[in-house]
Amino acid sequence: MEKKIYYNNGQAVILLSLFFLFISGAIVSGMIFSAISRTRIAREFPRSKQSYFLGEAGAEDVAYRIMRGKNYDATEVLQLNGSSATIATTENLATGATEISAEADVGSNIRLAEIHLIPGTNALFSYGVQVGNGGLEMEQTSTVSGNVYANGTIVGANNNAINGDAVSAEATGLIDNVNIAGDAYAHTLIKSDIDEKAYYQSIDGATKVGGAACPNPNCFPGSPDQPNEPFPISDAKLDEWEQLAATTVISSPCPYKITSAQSIGPAKITCDVEIKGNFTVTLTGALWITGNLTTKNNPIIRIDPSFGKKSLAIIVHDPANELTSSKVDFQNSLVFEDSGTPGSYIFVASRNRSSEAGGAEVAIMVGQSASGALLVYAPHGEIALHQSTALKEVTGYKIHLRNSTTVTYESGLASMLFDFDPSGSYEIQRWWEDE
Repeated sequence: MEKKIYYNNGQAVILLSLFFLFISGAIVSGMIFSAISRTRIAREFPRSKQSYFLGEAGAEDVAYRIMRGKNYDATEVLQLNGSSATIATTENLATGATEISAEADVGSNIRLAEIHLIPGTNALFSYGVQVGNGGLEMEQTSTVSGNVYANGTIVGANNNAINGDAVSAEATGLIDNVNIAGDAYAHTLIKSDIDEKAYYQSIDGATKVGGAACPNPNCFPGSPDQPNEPFPISDAKLDEWEQLAATTVISSPCPYKITSAQSIGPAKITCDVEIKGNFTVTLTGALWITGNLTTKNNPIIRIDPSFGKKSLAIIVHDPANELTSSKVDFQNSLVFEDSGTPGSYIFVASRNRSSEAGGAEVAIMVGQSASGALLVYAPHGEIALHQSTALKEVTGYKIHLRNSTTVTYESGLASMLFDFDPSGSYEIQRWWEDE
């Protein structure tokens, strides 16, 4: 018999063996690739962490410099152990916000960190007029468009108007002969017209609340007296600002007379200062004047446009004489201009203490007409505003408004940003890592 030979016997076994070898190779390759990948990741992970922390350190360093008023460049480079982080800073002059972006590279491991800073609250001016224990006195047609908070009394002469709420604090609180468009808070109310609600311990029959004598639904007798309100800027803060302004010291000629257009600041001027003439003085930094400040003959004082939304301070303070010196006298017409960006102001502070000490010296006198982006501040002295003065905010131990003086509060004063603030001019709105 013939035997038939099949030459394809065993092919299935061979194919199965090859398939098994392929699968095994794939599994082994996968395991080897995974092991290599994990080894690479394990090797690169510390470098990636180093890159992350290097970027964070760079961004944090620049943020610290900005918040503490220290110098920094638009682009900074931080180097550590042969690696580097590049930190770019971008400022929005219109809003005062600052973006800090840091890119770090350690062994080709790139990590990105960003910090977003927004202007913080350097000074919280919540009222159109804020007064200490010396009280507020209003005469002629003087008005306040905004709220008034007084630790002392509020006394009018001709039913002067407060177009907002009015508070006279503590048991000595008194509102007398004033028209109030909002609510009134005082221990005693006399001869006043209050459009909204009245909160008091004592009221006379001549006072009208909501158009009628009390009692009526808008009258709240037996209401607790309001507490004294602290001023928005402390003496310690003013001390710090003085020292920061003193980067340049001007000691001659004395008195220091400005008689033509010029730029000035930051500077400490160690004597009386007089600005006289119809020209423009541009502030390029804060000023500390250790004498008196007088202006005459219609000058313009403005903030340099580079400051954007930031405000600048002029502090008038002679530490050796706070009773008869450290005074401000604005004569004739005077205009204060912002940087060209709404929200920037010129802040003029006198640290004269005569009024608080029982004396008759006036810390800040604004005669005839003064207008523009001006805030005046005398925490221990008297502020006297006469003629057709128009200001944004007034804070003083004692305040006297006469003639057609108007104070018109602006909402932006609730969060002012000054050129420098040792305790931090910014808040961190966001801090994150980019992909």
